[in-house]
Amino acid sequence: MYLLKIANISLKLAPNLPHRLLEERFIALLQSCKRSNQVHQVQAQIITNGFQYNQYITPKLVSVCSSLKRMAYARQLFDQIPDPNIVVWNSMFRGYALSESYREVVVLFFQMKSMDIPPNCFTFPVVLKSCGKINALIEGKQVHCFLFKCGFRGNPFVGTTLIDMYSVGGAIGDAYKIFSEMFERNVVAWTTMINGYILAGDLVSARRLFDLAPERDVVMWNIMVSGYIEDGDMVEVCKLFDEMPNRDVMSWNTLLNGYANNGNVEALERLFEEMPERNIFSWNALIGGYAHNGLFFEVLSAFKRMLSESVVSPNDATLSTVLSACARLGALDLGKWVHVYAETHGLEGNVYVGNALMDMYAKCGIIENAIAVFQGMKTKDLISWNTLIGGLAMHGRGVGALNLFIQMKNAGQKPDGITFIGILCACTHMGLVEDGLAYFQSMVHDNSIVPQIEHYGCMVDLLARAGRLEQAMDFVSKMPMEPDVVIWAGLLGACRIHKNVELAEVALQRLIELEPKNPANYVMLSNIYGHAGRWEDVARLKVAMRDTGFRKLPGCSLIEVNDAVVEFYSLDERHPQREEIYGVLRGIVKILRSFGYVPDFTGVVRAT
Repeated sequence: MYLLKIANISLKLAPNLPHRLLEERFIALLQSCKRSNQVHQVQAQIITNGFQYNQYITPKLVSVCSSLKRMAYARQLFDQIPDPNIVVWNSMFRGYALSESYREVVVLFFQMKSMDIPPNCFTFPVVLKSCGKINALIEGKQVHCFLFKCGFRGNPFVGTTLIDMYSVGGAIGDAYKIFSEMFERNVVAWTTMINGYILAGDLVSARRLFDLAPERDVVMWNIMVSGYIEDGDMVEVCKLFDEMPNRDVMSWNTLLNGYANNGNVEALERLFEEMPERNIFSWNALIGGYAHNGLFFEVLSAFKRMLSESVVSPNDATLSTVLSACARLGALDLGKWVHVYAETHGLEGNVYVGNALMDMYAKCGIIENAIAVFQGMKTKDLISWNTLIGGLAMHGRGVGALNLFIQMKNAGQKPDGITFIGILCACTHMGLVEDGLAYFQSMVHDNSIVPQIEHYGCMVDLLARAGRLEQAMDFVSKMPMEPDVVIWAGLLGACRIHKNVELAEVALQRLIELEPKNPANYVMLSNIYGHAGRWEDVARLKVAMRDTGFRKLPGCSLIEVNDAVVEFYSLDERHPQREEIYGVLRGIVKILRSFGYVPDFTGVVRAT
């Protein structure tokens, strides 16, 4: 179809059409291009008709390449133009900015400046915004001086962008200086300055400007409300919300997110029911609020309600949150249903949904499905690689995790600290102590990653599980930070496996200092004493545990039954179907014993 259109223009219309009309036809064709091959076809006819350096067509060609994320090709075209005008330069700036290549914007601008090509009012906002994005405040000041010399000091759009750049760069004084010197301050300038003070944590100055603003639109109101939300002052948030004259749905959503982030779930639910109108962000605020506060059953209930009551369709953020809840609850069937929903609604290729699917399948025990999702993803980010590496390690498939790490590096993806947590866990499951030590050193020396307490915890766990308890203790003593509960609990568990009573006592003492009211630590050491036959020590610990006044929480299991997740507690007598449940358990025990299974209760001491 495209070739037919192009042929009609180039072969039939070109001799008869006026020059300007032919330009418009080519521009229209470029604007309708959806794929790179279509751009190449149109470009071939542009060259055939001698328009390759046309001052109207060339910027559009560069712009289309930019919108299709083909900046390398756009730059190639740009470099071939003998004398590009400012419109072409601006197209390159916008293209790099759209592809988030902000450093290239700044470099290209200074290249243009060195060639004495005069900018226009559309040049500076993109360049200044790029300086702010990469925190290039020195370069931003140089651009500021240049635009001052070029006579753009009074342009309100440029002034607003300067305020934003200085605010993002932490130079709030310079931002206010620009604001105070502006000849014309519209509502956008006032809003940008108020937001700058909020970014700087100066709510007093932000509120002072808000009260002085001659005009306040809904965006300014929402930003001021958001500032108080970030400060945790929900009283002032509610006062401002009640005073807001023209609340839109985003105003309600802002308050919803405020309640969610500050842990007030009851107010979140009440406000959601009062809303006159709801959009996708409203539902995401409710669902995300439940997830943020650990209410994963409510996440699933709200999602089902959204599907049944709302005309709004879930988006990638909705599905990612729901899949995360499925992973936490082990709701595999619902997770699979969400997977099918994503496939049938065009979200299968979404990287966020793909990452959430991998995480859900890995945590629900279906690692093969996680691998299949990963292999089917056309776009993979760092989280994609980290999720599958961690999932493989969690399932004891250390070889697969380490091989995937090699593939990750070959694909040009740079690892981060989370990547190495997965790698060190893989080494732990495989007992690869020397490899784990080598990866730890590589993380520091080859990848310039500063080890965090999680990395030290992995190394201590690796050494302790391998029975190298003294080396693990030496590793703990050389840590640059104080070991946490996880590290000492891991050491205590390893002491039980390797029957090291002395070190277990040291670990318990540290745990008592960090968690004096956690009886589970006493139970662990009691079991170690019991296995060693030290019953007097067992009795002493039972007294100490009773003196804490706290009881060990019973074990809890979650299973999915009839599209719902059900909780079961150890020795649970409150469940309405307890007779049937215990009947099934007794039957399972009989089957196990018929195959010769005998439980080993040696050294096990029940918490009281």
